[in-house]
This record gives sequence, structure tokens and C-alpha cells, in this order.
Amino acid sequence: MTASAAGAATQLPKPDEPVPSVAFGEALRVWTKIGLLSFGGPAGQIALMHRILVDERRWIGETRFLHALNYCMLLPGPEATQLATYVGWLLHGVKGGLAAGLLFVMPGVLVLLGLSIAYVALGEVPVVAGLLFGLKAAVLAVVAEALVRVAKRALKSRTAYAIAVAAFVAIAFLSVPFPLIIAAAAAFGFLAGRLAPTLLGPGGGGAAADPA
Repeated sequence: MTASAAGAATQLPKPDEPVPSVAFGEALRVWTKIGLLSFGGPAGQIALMHRILVDERRWIGETRFLHALNYCMLLPGPEATQLATYVGWLLHGVKGGLAAGLLFVMPGVLVLLGLSIAYVALGEVPVVAGLLFGLKAAVLAVVAEALVRVAKRALKSRTAYAIAVAAFVAIAFLSVPFPLIIAAAAAFGFLAGRLAPTLLGPGGGGAAADPA
């Protein structure tokens, strides 16, 4: 993630393809589906949105999606929810942003509430304990697959992979504050973009071009 954020610091977003005309009712159904399937935390949620919104529906292009993700990563708060709100706003203005944000969050809240009630009421029952253990294992697999999927799209050079690995080591093993990691990645991307743009991959920004 931080590697793509470094790329955003070196290059402003390029013009994307026109935003398609999408019926508001269809968008509501899709946002409800995303909200119901958004397991695995931000990594899984972002990968799910990428698959549905970019690959399947083609409501937003690859370049714009990655640039929006870059900026959402820099903002305080949950980046996945911010990304969903941005795409909703892009498609239908303020009402689209509000609908996307609410539908992205509410199904997960209801599912979490139901699981919490089940755990409090039946958490000591072996069958329920086994079910919750299985869910934890499944969510871990979802997160791992999501990280690989997003990394393949966002990291387009050896330098980008090196920055990503360095950021992971810094935050996981060295307890370096997240804002400091973001600032270091952005500074490196800015300097590399000025002095050696080829280090950052295609276009000097590390983002893939939109599919034709």
C-alpha cells in the first residue's frame, strides 16, 4: 500500500475514461452486495471492491481506483469506507456517496452484532467455538488473497516491491509509526520521480494503465 502511495506523490492522476451511466437502483444492489461480502478488514474489502467495481462492472478505471486508494490511505479514518464513498459520489453525487458509505458499513454491523450475540449466548458450546475458529481461519485466507491481488495491480517495479517490504518490516517488526512510514515512502517517491523516474515503474508513478 505504501509503495503505491509513494507513486501518487510523484504524479498527479491522469484523466480516466468517462464515468459510465449507472442506474441508482442497480448501484444500491451492488453496494448492498459489497457490504454483505466485505470480510477480512480493509485489505479484503478493497480487493472485493476492485474485483466488482473495476474488473466486473467497469464502473471505475484501474488508474482512478488506485489513485483514489492512495489518497484514502493518507486520510484519517477507514480507507475502505472512504473509497466506497468516493466511488458512490463519482457515480451519483452526494446521494450516491451517502448510500455507498451507509450500505458499505451497515450489513457488516448487523453481521458483527449477530456473531457477538451468538458468541455471548453460546460461545462455550463446542460447535459454536469450532465455527468461530473456522471463521478466523477463513478470514486470514481472505486477507492473504486480497493482499496478493492488490499488490499485483499496485506494485509495478522492483523498487515498489522493495518499498512495500521495507514498510512491512518497519511497521510489523520495528514498531515505526504509520505516519512516519507514509511520509518516508512519499519522500522517496518524490525524489525518485525527480531524479530517476524509471525506478518507480511505468509512467514514473507505479500505477498500471487502464484496460482498453
